Amino acid sequence: MTPGFIEERFPLGVAFGASGGPQWRTEVVTLASGAEMRNARWAGSRRRYDAGTGVRSLADLQEVAGFFERMRGRLTGFRFRDPFDNLSAASGNTVGPLDCRIGTGDGTRVEFALAKTYGTGAGAALRRIEKPVAGSVRIAVAGTELAEGMGFACDPVSGLVTLTAAPAAGAIVTAGFRFDVPVRFDTDRLELSLTHFEAGRVPTIPLVEITPEGGEAP
Repeated sequence: MTPGFIEERFPLGVAFGASGGPQWRTEVVTLASGAEMRNARWAGSRRRYDAGTGVRSLADLQEVAGFFERMRGRLTGFRFRDPFDNLSAASGNTVGPLDCRIGTGDGTRVEFALAKTYGTGAGAALRRIEKPVAGSVRIAVAGTELAEGMGFACDPVSGLVTLTAAPAAGAIVTAGFRFDVPVRFDTDRLELSLTHFEAGRVPTIPLVEITPEGGEAP
């Protein structure tokens, strides 16, 4: 069976108490001189989470267990709201149409992919955003905001933005948005124990990001 993806969000109440974040894979070789050689094995970062830290009640356990059953363990991907990084703005809770640069017009191109940039200059990291929250996307061309449904449309499944009219050559296209992370369970078995839960222990519920290319980092 081919792994699929369901546009359903992991329980928000549990997600907001989850722990985790971005992971890189770097190969480090120490030379005889003591100097290091470092090589990036992945083109981009990949996020891992433990949702077990967000479980606070028996109801939470039951909700997660039911969700796990529907996803068939590791088989099916789903949306997850990262409690630490879920909007385009650098800080605060306000999404603005000038938050992130997503492309430059050439007079003919009308499709642009949502992306979030971390940092500035040559060292900036670009992260493709595939799962924007429907209705949250704001787009501007050359600083002028467009109206959704009239000036642009955004596919919440792919994160692709289609403009009604092609921006002029050199016009900067920017975006603001809220987003989810496409993930899957990183286990086919949940270890749940009511006794442990009552004693203050929580289960481990590992989640791992599914890369934008549809595959996974090696």
